[in-house]
Amino acid sequence: MEPPDDTSPFLRRVREAIRVRHLSIRTEQAYVQWIKRFILFHDKRHPAEMGEAEVAAFLTHLALVGDVASSTQNQALNALVFLYEKVLGRALGDCVGIVRAKRPQRVPSVLTPAQVARILGYLNGVYWLIGCLQYGSGLRLLESIRLRVTGVTSTPTKPGGR
Repeated sequence: MEPPDDTSPFLRRVREAIRVRHLSIRTEQAYVQWIKRFILFHDKRHPAEMGEAEVAAFLTHLALVGDVASSTQNQALNALVFLYEKVLGRALGDCVGIVRAKRPQRVPSVLTPAQVARILGYLNGVYWLIGCLQYGSGLRLLESIRLRVTGVTSTPTKPGGR
């Protein structure tokens, strides 16, 4: 896939560095967008003229003003680390003072074996089999649905003859 015609020579260098390393097209798109945003945030200054302080200011801005998720802020950081190390050929030192985006607190919801048995008791046929596979093997919904008969070595028998 060729870069758009409006891509600057610098961004072409970024794209080439990504492609030489065989990163995915989605990674390329994301990294190029973050690098563009970084450059625009600093009034179109060239990244070679900037350093750790500017990276820290950009990432802090994302957390405070952009209200981005921590994974989004980490993706932006990864793009900038790639830019400095692989494209500009210099290590990005410690970016001190970055305000980190907060990770959402996740409370795991766990069912007791009795609750699982009760739920599975309401299911029949293929739905029961999918439920058992998900519970017993940890398969996700789409993984369960995409299973083929040849992918299942044995079929369990439902308790109670259903």
